[in-house]
Amino acid sequence: MTAHTWWLLLILTVAIAALIYLINSRLRVHPFVALILVSVGTGIAAGEPAAKLAGSIEEGAGGTLGDVGVTLALGAMLGRLLSDSGATDTIARALVARAEPRRLPWLVGAAAFVIGVPMFFEVGLIVLLPLIFSVARRLEGHGGTKGSPYVLLGVPAIASLSTLHGMLPPHPGPLTAMTGLHADLGLTLGVGIVCAVPTVILAGPVYARWIAPRLPDVVPDAELVAQFTGAERRPAAAATSGPGVRVSTEVPRRTGVPTGLAVAAVLVPVVLMLLRTLAETVLDESSRLGAALVFAGEPLVAMLAGFVFALVVTFVGSGRSGEETRASLTDSLKSIAAILLIIGGGGAFKQVLQDSGIGDAIASAAEGAHINVILLGWLIALLLSLTTGSATVGIVSATGIVAPLIGDGGGLEASLLVVAIGAGSLGLNYVNHAGFWLVKESFGMDLTQATKTQTVVQTLVSVLGLAMALLLSVFV
Repeated sequence: MTAHTWWLLLILTVAIAALIYLINSRLRVHPFVALILVSVGTGIAAGEPAAKLAGSIEEGAGGTLGDVGVTLALGAMLGRLLSDSGATDTIARALVARAEPRRLPWLVGAAAFVIGVPMFFEVGLIVLLPLIFSVARRLEGHGGTKGSPYVLLGVPAIASLSTLHGMLPPHPGPLTAMTGLHADLGLTLGVGIVCAVPTVILAGPVYARWIAPRLPDVVPDAELVAQFTGAERRPAAAATSGPGVRVSTEVPRRTGVPTGLAVAAVLVPVVLMLLRTLAETVLDESSRLGAALVFAGEPLVAMLAGFVFALVVTFVGSGRSGEETRASLTDSLKSIAAILLIIGGGGAFKQVLQDSGIGDAIASAAEGAHINVILLGWLIALLLSLTTGSATVGIVSATGIVAPLIGDGGGLEASLLVVAIGAGSLGLNYVNHAGFWLVKESFGMDLTQATKTQTVVQTLVSVLGLAMALLLSVFV
């Protein structure tokens, strides 16, 4: 550790502090702008030539968005198609139809797991609220149900949706981390699923059984429940979910999409990505079938295939007009514009760290301190997500910081690091996160009740995801 190495590490520490300050100060600088400002300041302080610095920012932002941006846009449109057509409602209701009361938390969690594959956390929860409220009303007064049925069913949904959102591609965070760490897509999916299943079980139905009797007074607003459980789709006054955040609470209408086709539309991208890994493992490089499967399993191609399949299925099955469909797709892209900008800013920050020599300083310090890179990635993502109020900022920044520690990436370690960083970004979800307010307002909770559900559940998901990643790292 030379004096110059220490100087570069000090610059990194100041850069992180400046990022947190810019986002949380009275200025309330947008995370994208904050990341670009910090990238410029970091590069200058580290001695990167001004002419090269601009190129680093352009290369980092453009390269990251080139890998991730189109895939995320297709994923957002796929999720909106399934939501607005009612296909996801079909899946959810098919899973819980005529089930015994004691099995309902498990089945709601399973429904959320399937629906959460193409959907962001907030969107998935809004889609599931009609199901949760309808089934909870059935359970009210049921002799075998202790505590609030809304908590009993809501917690498994929160656990499933947050786990998938943070730990599995093709969601924005894991996909960005996977790209930055050069992790293998299929291996990351496989590892993510292995880590996600026990995490969802323990943080979902198991924790729900424990916490529901302790929160018997959680009952959503009667008008909101009636609106979500109504048969017709109608817009409602948006629920206020914290400063500057408003959450649409439109009720999905019923659909004519068959359950099997609805499930297929959700799973097409994931299946294609897994088939790619299987082809790379089993088939010879000269195999035409292998080449076709590898091409079809590219994230962009897989998401495009899933989108086209869903477009056909929902257009035919739901009876929606082409104009309605186009309006939905256009609106879905508006919702991810800010996320794409933040991802681009994070890519710029990562590239500046690499080109300025700070990345090498991080690697040198970590090697000397013998820090477990999986634990380090999780911790950095956790702290940045907590302090900035943005899981995306936590993931993209942590990826840039720890990327030098694994060299060219690839292999099981890189995939486990993707899962750990994503898990870290979920923990300690509190009042500076939009998801916290969405859960609080949707279920009619006070701050204490929301903390015992949303904050605790996502922290459990975070810690359990890390524990699973560390357990699997034994085999690296």
